[in-house]
This record gives sequence, structure tokens and C-alpha cells, in this order.
Amino acid sequence: MALKQYAAAELAAQPIGAWTGEAYRRVVGALRAQLAVENLTQPHWWTLNHVAAEPGKWTRAALTARLARYEDLGIGFDDVYDDLVDRGWLTEDGGMRLTEAGEAGRLRARERNLSVHQRMHEGVAEADFVTAIDVLRRVVDNLGGDGNLPD
Repeated sequence: MALKQYAAAELAAQPIGAWTGEAYRRVVGALRAQLAVENLTQPHWWTLNHVAAEPGKWTRAALTARLARYEDLGIGFDDVYDDLVDRGWLTEDGGMRLTEAGEAGRLRARERNLSVHQRMHEGVAEADFVTAIDVLRRVVDNLGGDGNLPD
């Protein structure tokens, strides 16, 4: 189906909450579906990436404090950490570190997620994407949220 074109006035009158909600459900749903192929959740993915970026830095408490605000499914982080340890993907001696199997799993999941990002960006100029993100940051800030990029 071809995407229709609309006048600026029609687009400006659209409910941003409806469109951002639909975009969220589509993007997050596609990412979660790809992670599920590897039997991972988003908290697994976030854990793998944080630990890979800074091996030995994270404890359970510190990483949970960093990530908990993003988790919306009620998944316990200790369950995630235990699962990754049980798989042989994560060790916790002297701070969290990925094993070779954990890094391999992270890279497989990364490739799946990249395919979602590529689909999401099809037909969208980089400048338009940047503008959309900046507009959403401003909306969040205007409504009392933190419009800054995550650390």
C-alpha cells in the first residue's frame, strides 16, 4: 500500500499522542519479536549491551538502578541476570562480564535489531528523522519530562 500524502494543515491537526503511541507499539513490538528469536527480552538486551560496553563496571544493584526506568513489562532484573548466568553468557566475579557465548548471543541479537532499524528508516531522510527526534524531545521537556538523551 502506498503511503498517502497530506497537506501540512491536516498533519498539524493530528493527535501526536495517538501517533507516538502507535509508533512505540510498532517499533518496540518489532524489536521484542526479534529478541524473542534468541529467547531474550529488552532487559536482557540492555544488560548485554551495558556489560559489553563496560566489562566489570556493573553490579546487579547499579545496573538495575540504571535500567529500571525503561522496563515496562514487570520483568525482574534479578531474573534476567540469573537467566544470563544460567545460560553461561554472564559472569559476576569482580563485576559483570560477558562470556564468549554471551558476546556471540549479543551480536546475533544486534543483527536482528539492526534489521528492524533499517526497516524503520526506509524512506525517511536522516534530517527528517533527526527533526522528529528533536521535536519529541521538546514535547517531552514541555510536559515535564527529561528531554535529554540517555547517558
